[in-house]
Amino acid sequence: MDIQRIISLVKETKGIITNREMAAHVKEKGIADYVTQVDVAVQDFLKKALYILAPDIQFLGEETGLQQMDTDSYWILDPVDGTTNLMHDYRHSVVSLALCRQKEIVMGIVYDPFHDELFSAIKGEGSFLNGKPIHVSPAHKLSETIIGIGTAKRELAKENFARFLKVYENSQDVRRLGSAALELAYTACGRQGGYFEVYLNPWDYAAGMLLVQEAGGKVTDWMGNALDPAQGSQVIGTNGQVHEELLKLML
Repeated sequence: MDIQRIISLVKETKGIITNREMAAHVKEKGIADYVTQVDVAVQDFLKKALYILAPDIQFLGEETGLQQMDTDSYWILDPVDGTTNLMHDYRHSVVSLALCRQKEIVMGIVYDPFHDELFSAIKGEGSFLNGKPIHVSPAHKLSETIIGIGTAKRELAKENFARFLKVYENSQDVRRLGSAALELAYTACGRQGGYFEVYLNPWDYAAGMLLVQEAGGKVTDWMGNALDPAQGSQVIGTNGQVHEELLKLML
């Protein structure tokens, strides 16, 4: 699979994502869970284009939901990770696309059209930002870096925010971008030392997970176990050096 062809396809979504008229057409899927015409249009475009390119590879996307895959190869797509950001023109929304083979993520792409940043990785070949190699932060302790946080599961807000306070007290600072894929991409390129969220679906973390791993970092659940890219999970991704220290604060 030629990653450059896939990257070119993903970049073609820029005109859709930056279309403010389409972003204004919103439907509510659940509490604080939205879908816009942009989400649907990006997914439709990439699903068709990827099928033409590789008709034997199945497709798992956010707008189709979790489903049992009956093949060992499938795409995992979040057409717009950061839909709420997009609705408010907050300009931190990305396309996240991963290729899963035999329960392993072997290709990951996270595209930020607002800042013209394309993060990519192929298993065993490293991580890149706009074609240049990237690496995780060299920080050895939480006190030497900032940590990204995610606020999924609103019903767990009180315990989540208690956890955020512990991380804030032990790190240089915390950040929230509103896009799990972008948080993991920023972890991969060393802008922050790590990121965690109490629950993410595969399309939220699959591509970003590979970016972090190929950049020298580590991604697990909150028990330190490897993630199953067919399942939703707690997620923590770091530069590897601060992983255990951050895991202890999840308890």
